[in-house]
Amino acid sequence: MEADLIVGAGPIGLACAISARRRGLDPLVIDTGAIAQSIVRYPIGMTFFTTPERLEIGGHPLVSAGAKTTREEALKYYRGVARAEGIRVRTFTRLIGAARHVEGITCRLLSHDEEEELTCARLVLATGYFEHPNLLGVPGEDLPHVSHWFDEPHVTAGQDIVIVGGKNSAVEAALLCFRAGARVTLVQRRTEFKPSVKYWLRPDIENRIKAGEIKACFGAVVEGITRREVIIRTGDRLMHVPADRVYALTGYHPDFELFQSMGIELEPSSGRPTINPANLETNVPGIHMAGSTAAGRDIGDVFIENGRFDGEKIFGNTNDAAQAEKQYRETLRPVGE
Repeated sequence: MEADLIVGAGPIGLACAISARRRGLDPLVIDTGAIAQSIVRYPIGMTFFTTPERLEIGGHPLVSAGAKTTREEALKYYRGVARAEGIRVRTFTRLIGAARHVEGITCRLLSHDEEEELTCARLVLATGYFEHPNLLGVPGEDLPHVSHWFDEPHVTAGQDIVIVGGKNSAVEAALLCFRAGARVTLVQRRTEFKPSVKYWLRPDIENRIKAGEIKACFGAVVEGITRREVIIRTGDRLMHVPADRVYALTGYHPDFELFQSMGIELEPSSGRPTINPANLETNVPGIHMAGSTAAGRDIGDVFIENGRFDGEKIFGNTNDAAQAEKQYRETLRPVGE
């Protein structure tokens, strides 16, 4: 039996593992993708807005060539930290279910299309949200030229690109594609950009739209997607916008369905779990949530900068593995109580 299983090998999951390791524990960390999979999905060449020291975990310095850290530098850093700390990581392994019993928490894992069971005393969910996009729910959304993640602007050169969304990721993608030589149309439900659009992006996108270099459809709803077009509605008017590639950048959410299947109580409107703020334990004894998993739909409230300390809340009162096991056993109560 594993004493501790941490689900999510992103910065926050790795930080939790470091907190555990420094108290004599040896957690197993799993991830549906690679180490720092959420950063893997960031656009190639992306630069973080925050400064390097606020991305650091475990006291390991993050050295960047410039004032800000690039995607590639971050990936190198986090896999290097995992190696230096001796963290056991199983990549491309998905948690598909978990149930608490008197003897521990039985977890169902899926790896290489094969299921297996693993029992642990404590389960830490640091899964983030980037694997679960907010779907448009329209015909054609599953076509191969439609993506909910933005990757590489270079491949859009000379193409008709439709970007759905009006937040920072959509605005930045529109600007990158335009500068790569794409013909860009930005589609969003709102009649204007949200105030939260970054201050250096707003004048850039507004000037590009004013100059006619980027087309914008405000107050628009996507009705469907075909292999060559995006059908949008503005009021009573239907428009057929040419599209060689579509980026539906409409946000993401934690895996609420998975959490509820474990018995974790979620607040209906916000999706926030019932959680002990002192140690981030949910209403299910032995199951903790770290990072944005505990934020419900308010994922914008949690970043690497503040979520990286959650491991100290979870493991901070533990001196060694034996004490952790003893403390956990003392909290057990019959299933369903």
